[in-house]
Amino acid sequence: MSPTRQKTIRRTAVNGLAPVLVASLIAGTVTTVPANAQPVGPSTLTETVGEYLPATVPAVQHPGAPVPEPLSPSDYGWYISDLSSYDGGVYYDVVSSFSDLRDRHPEVMEDSLDTVVEVNNSADPGTVRRAQVDAAADDGNLLTALSDAFGSTLGQALRTSLQEHRLPKTRALMDSGYLSRAGGLASSTLIEKEIFNYDRPFVVAPDRITKHTGGGNEGLYDLGGSAAFPSGHTNQASWTTTLLAVLLPELAPQLLARGAEAGYNRMVMGVHYPLDVIGGRMTGQAAAADRWNDPRMRTVLTEAGQELRAELEWRTGLPLSEAVATDTPYHPTEVAVDEFTSRMTHGLRRVGDPDAPVTVPQGAPELLVTAFPELDWGQRARVLAATALPAGYPLDDQSSKGREVGSWQRLNLAAAFAADVRVGPDGAMTVDGRAA
Repeated sequence: MSPTRQKTIRRTAVNGLAPVLVASLIAGTVTTVPANAQPVGPSTLTETVGEYLPATVPAVQHPGAPVPEPLSPSDYGWYISDLSSYDGGVYYDVVSSFSDLRDRHPEVMEDSLDTVVEVNNSADPGTVRRAQVDAAADDGNLLTALSDAFGSTLGQALRTSLQEHRLPKTRALMDSGYLSRAGGLASSTLIEKEIFNYDRPFVVAPDRITKHTGGGNEGLYDLGGSAAFPSGHTNQASWTTTLLAVLLPELAPQLLARGAEAGYNRMVMGVHYPLDVIGGRMTGQAAAADRWNDPRMRTVLTEAGQELRAELEWRTGLPLSEAVATDTPYHPTEVAVDEFTSRMTHGLRRVGDPDAPVTVPQGAPELLVTAFPELDWGQRARVLAATALPAGYPLDDQSSKGREVGSWQRLNLAAAFAADVRVGPDGAMTVDGRAA
């Protein structure tokens, strides 16, 4: 049996057990399992809990350090944001314009294939290795893979804290693979993949794609017909880094750029097109906005942010803003913004009206509340509009439905978080020196 097939079976089994067992596992009161489950011995159960629910593993304690406090079992219950705010409770509406591209713009679809071939074939060994690491992080240890976004010193501090299980709330919400509580079925892209049913690059053009196996991904290309659009890995990296950016705005551009790199790395591996990556970013950001606009979820996310901030400040002995300022960054802010911006389109040609107005999605301005707490919702919406990508690129849905959903394709969160925003006594606002 291939490693990917084994992984799929294991993931399915755990996901099937999750609704019944998660709260009991957290509380340490497991007494029953479903009748059709395989027998589970004590050591196997411990390994399963540690692998899929790492937040339940006891933390290493240090004198004078923050004392980790896990989420309560009730915090794993139902949230209104477990369904999306869009029709059907999923994120199909956010990326529905893919059908128009496929039906009416064969030149863009050809460009999309040519782009992934070029990225895949030209990747150097270091880039391939980073892509392999990202590919293996979907069902666990995602924050370890993304930790370099925090910088040299802070990234090492984060990795040590994760190894010592000292971030239980953060791990429960964002770093438990497919059981991460801030994720879920609605934001998984599984339904969207079934709807669009678009074959992956290595299936469409097997003679043009180099299969970068190894690094724990020996079975990566045995996906059993799993569809390409939108990219689930990019979606996962996007909602995770977007929420982290909201919780730690001092590092927002770097975190968002690292999420964009994770998407780019799917092209390095030859398993996704740039359109898949763009769609994954869009659905991931929309999912993050739904989570942050859910009052109950915002409460536990805020607690996780406080946990993460306190841990990093204890390990560095500095307020986070000072630790960031003195660290060696993943990218300087300007570079991070430029890289994120370039990966919003991956060089694909425009297909729509270049002068179409931007429609800021209703839930998006709240994503800037920690970066610009002095601004109101309308002012934050103006920041997003002022920093948005130009109109007309693929997946910029300019239909009446697209205007209703909002311009997730054009939303440049990295530029928005990094923006220089000024409000005069008369209420006039400038963003990066331009009237907004």
